[in-house]
Amino acid sequence: MTPAPAAPMTFGATLRGIAKQAWPVLVSQWAGISFGVLDTAMTGHSSADDLAAMALSASIYITIFVGLMGVVHALIPILAQHFGAGQNLEVGRSWGQGVWLALGLSVAGAALMLFPDMWLSLSGAVDPAVRARVGSYLQALVLALPAALVFRTIYALGTSVSRPKLVMAINLTAIGFKAFFNWVLIYGKLGLPAMGATGAGLATAMVSWISLGLGLWVITHDRYYRRFKLRVGRPDWKTLKELLRLGIPMGGSYLVEVSAFTFMALLVAREGTFVTGGHQIMSNLAALCYMMPMALGVATAALTAQAIGAGNLDHAHRTGMAGLTLGILGALLTASVLLIGRPLILAAYTDNPGVAAVATTLLAVLPLFHLFDSMQCINSYLLRAYKVAVVPLLLQMVALAGVGLIGGWWFGFGPGRGGLDGLRAVLVPGSPQGAGSMWLMAMVGLALSAALLHYWYRRIVRAAIR
Repeated sequence: MTPAPAAPMTFGATLRGIAKQAWPVLVSQWAGISFGVLDTAMTGHSSADDLAAMALSASIYITIFVGLMGVVHALIPILAQHFGAGQNLEVGRSWGQGVWLALGLSVAGAALMLFPDMWLSLSGAVDPAVRARVGSYLQALVLALPAALVFRTIYALGTSVSRPKLVMAINLTAIGFKAFFNWVLIYGKLGLPAMGATGAGLATAMVSWISLGLGLWVITHDRYYRRFKLRVGRPDWKTLKELLRLGIPMGGSYLVEVSAFTFMALLVAREGTFVTGGHQIMSNLAALCYMMPMALGVATAALTAQAIGAGNLDHAHRTGMAGLTLGILGALLTASVLLIGRPLILAAYTDNPGVAAVATTLLAVLPLFHLFDSMQCINSYLLRAYKVAVVPLLLQMVALAGVGLIGGWWFGFGPGRGGLDGLRAVLVPGSPQGAGSMWLMAMVGLALSAALLHYWYRRIVRAAIR
């Protein structure tokens, strides 16, 4: 068995090691999130109804996909610890079981996506034209789900064995396909009818299968992966149980994080099409910014898990602290870009003055929102490196769902409506009452989540090093 490469031991070398692994992950994540950016921008220039339909249906899809993706990502700490311990054959065997897991989860996810009215009931009286577009968009994305989830097993494999450039290259290639298919299907080019938001969904499905095909070809032909003897084999219930034991609470954490955006979108739809569109731009930018801490979190967690597998707990903790340091620096850089580039950012997203006006007011809170989001993201990934997932899920449920989401509903649409008007006038002046209140409470929830998760991480590290 070939052991993992020796870990750098100084703090500076650890910072460089994380950055070396994180930048391909970041580029890959930006390439992946560009699908949503392309859909938002291109449907925004199609019609306000298409943008609203895309906002609602994308929120539903992302909720389902991210929750299931979180379960699949249980592969990352498991594969990374095997790799750190030099157990290459276990890497290949566990990856194959992850494929079975992804296929099973895609069936459950598809069932949830075929009943959009269940989700739209939270949005009140949605325009019938928008409602019809939502259903057809989700039907198109059902076709994308199996390919997208199996591709996440390839992502987990590449990340765990310090080969993140594989997925980066595939995702960069996919951007070109996505832009072309969107152009053809949304606007009706090359003799095809204009499909609007539905065309964006079909484009995503086509690109998802192309990406999966490319990924499978690479890992079966690249010499580096031969050492793992990758194989799917028969389902092994013992390994699947281990994946589910870690993956279900991990998926729950992912779901809690993303469901805040989903239910915000569904509730904000009550305030009209312009507010829905403005909120979608804000959500899309928040997701785009999130890619940097997510990349740092994934890279830090993989290297931390490798160190744990190799039995080097001091270096595992050093890696965690280096990742948090890079996260703070990255968040400050991102916040600066948001403040300086706001007019250009809005112009790229929409030419509708009503949508732009709402988005302008909401963007005022995004820099501080992103800082707290970065810290809670990286802390959650560090805990997963130690295979700790249940307590973080409970902490995030309290902070993000209880304080952030329910608190936002309470002050924005519920009995406490108007209770944050004074604070809203200072931090997000001119924002819609419901949307502005929900974004403020989401920020408070993220701050609480970051504090609680970091406390628990320090506790786990102290117990491990003793």
